[in-house]
Amino acid sequence: MKTLVTLVLLTLICFLRHTSAGEMGVSVIHMGQCCPEKSQTKIPKQRVTNVKKTPGQCVENAFIVTTVCNKQICIDGESAWAKNLWVEFKKSAANGSPLSAPFNQAKCDTPRKM
Repeated sequence: MKTLVTLVLLTLICFLRHTSAGEMGVSVIHMGQCCPEKSQTKIPKQRVTNVKKTPGQCVENAFIVTTVCNKQICIDGESAWAKNLWVEFKKSAANGSPLSAPFNQAKCDTPRKM
């Protein structure tokens, strides 16, 4: 009897989870690539190693910028500065060649432990 009750409850939970996911299911799958918050901070180009757009399934239009310290920062995809950065980065990284100046020129300044 306990097995039957457990099986019915698990089936009910799975059914409710499946039916309530709806459109949100796509967002949850891509949450790692979407930006829940966006920064307005302008990142110096010499500190940028990668720029990519968030997928079309994301609610917000944004760019994910990776710095020389391997930190990923979401920036507003609607700002003129971000759009300009995207265009310049694509030109610099064309044909799979290594990034040219001004991109990827700085070193990662890690804080020193005291």
